[in-house]
Amino acid sequence: MISNQILQNTIDGLKNITRLDLCIIDTEGKVLATTFPDADSYINPALAFVESPADSQVIQGCQFFKVFDDHQIEYVLLANGDSEDVYMVGKIASFQIQNLLVAYKERFDKDNFIKNLLLDNLLLVDIYNRAKKLHIETEVRRVVYIVETNREKDGNELEKVRGIFGGKSRDFVTAVDEKNIIVVKELAPNETYDDLKKTADVILNLFRTEARTDVYIAYGTVVTEIKEVSRSYKEARMALDVGKIFFEEKNIIAYSALGIGRLIYQLPIPLCKMFIREIFDGKSPDDFDEETLSTINKFFENSLNVSETSRQLYIHRNTLVYRLDKLQKSTGLDLRVFEDAITFKIALMVVKYMKYMETLDY
Repeated sequence: MISNQILQNTIDGLKNITRLDLCIIDTEGKVLATTFPDADSYINPALAFVESPADSQVIQGCQFFKVFDDHQIEYVLLANGDSEDVYMVGKIASFQIQNLLVAYKERFDKDNFIKNLLLDNLLLVDIYNRAKKLHIETEVRRVVYIVETNREKDGNELEKVRGIFGGKSRDFVTAVDEKNIIVVKELAPNETYDDLKKTADVILNLFRTEARTDVYIAYGTVVTEIKEVSRSYKEARMALDVGKIFFEEKNIIAYSALGIGRLIYQLPIPLCKMFIREIFDGKSPDDFDEETLSTINKFFENSLNVSETSRQLYIHRNTLVYRLDKLQKSTGLDLRVFEDAITFKIALMVVKYMKYMETLDY
């Protein structure tokens, strides 16, 4: 449960303070951490000590201690040195490691609970019973963030994010797959959606120092009951997908900012194809040349303002009108008319959505 590196760091720190060598061996005779080179010579005595009734014993001039987890022997700790304080130091070290076992076990139990909560794997009664056992508040404001990183490249992203939130026992950082890190953050009563964006910026900046651009962060809406945490998680997942389709220039996206993209994302593909056939009469916006597409996009950016669009495109107003007339003839839609412009904009978004879904099929 505790990594060998954590055990090594612990006994290294204790040695720096006490000047005594320490070693940790598991019940199968494997040296997990040590501060002296000949630890292997104590493996057989350690295995024999596991079977003995004593909790501590001097063997080959070394003080042995049993470290328990729920009355079950987990490790054998060795304290090696000439000092009169060897026994006391060994007792302190074994006490420290035993406390680490308790802390990591509690963290594991909480992590397991949060994962099952996010994935809707718990009955309502189990949610509240287990939350009470694990001392997790059930009626506080929370929000779920999803941090998508390419964790195959670098394995320490999870620990980096934990470094921001891990010190706060009321926040949870976990992962349910190899790609996404999930943060369940508890909010103060006065925290707003602007504050949620600031938190997302902090997480993103953690990876920007590595000049990475493949990090995306999405977050759901604020919930007030622990049973609703899974809803915020689902919202964040949708925001992550919808953000990649319609807001590809953004690394951070909120569920509350998805707009009409959220509705389009939930449309069945056959219905989308039918809609596009009706609007473009069997054609596709992909059939338009680059000049036409850039004109359309700039026209929408400028809220259907002909003068401002022609100015930004560095073309005469009449040239823009000519292009819009030409588009009207080929599609039957006049982008200068609000209703037609809305229809065309939605059609472009639907095509974008269909293309994205096609990439997922491959």
